[in-house]
Amino acid sequence: MRILLLNPNTSASVTALVAARVAAVADGAATFVPATARFGAAYIASRAALAIAGHAALDAYADHGEGCDAVFIACFGDPGLLALREVSPVPVVGMLEASCLEAQALAPRYAIVTGGALWKPMLEEIVAGLGLGDGLVGIRTVARTGGEIAQDPKAALPDLAAACQACAEEDRAGAIILGGAALVGLAAQLQPQVRVPILCSVEAGVRAVLAAVAAPRRRPPAVAMETTGLGPALGALLGPRTAG
Repeated sequence: MRILLLNPNTSASVTALVAARVAAVADGAATFVPATARFGAAYIASRAALAIAGHAALDAYADHGEGCDAVFIACFGDPGLLALREVSPVPVVGMLEASCLEAQALAPRYAIVTGGALWKPMLEEIVAGLGLGDGLVGIRTVARTGGEIAQDPKAALPDLAAACQACAEEDRAGAIILGGAALVGLAAQLQPQVRVPILCSVEAGVRAVLAAVAAPRRRPPAVAMETTGLGPALGALLGPRTAG
């Protein structure tokens, strides 16, 4: 089983960080094929970067998706999730959607903690758009962005712990999602300081994509359009089909 590990950020170091963790979580159940966006932001922290990342995700899928049994979007904002599902014949799983579904199964009230202040309104919109807002009682961010946390995870732990504690005590969340590819592995370090379960968004995504591969596949509707200026593989994926 081969799963495309698609990082819509351009940071190859984050791709490597996540790839190491997903391999450990999967424990041999699948081979993850890493792919890093060839254009866009080093780490998504704004609506503009998120919009570009959706295009970059499609581009990376077109370049690297052939022969894969599923796609795992290794970014907490799930850029390009619905568009990828429109064109992919194999399951596409996003970290945010998978984490919210797992949190909802654990507790009627859940919260999200992540890096970068601009993510709060963005996540509110994305979660609502996915129809997963029921039970979401709070989104708390720390000042450091995901990219900054990736550079020095230890320095971010006190702020992340305080945010998680506030979710549990003030928001009365029964489960907390620690969101972000760059925050992979930190949930286990924070858990002893918080009385409710903390979910790692990367690990939740791995569990979801492994389950999705076992589900029946469906062929997506054909998407065909005239395009200009796209990468060759993406242009071919989306271009008009020729008969015969």
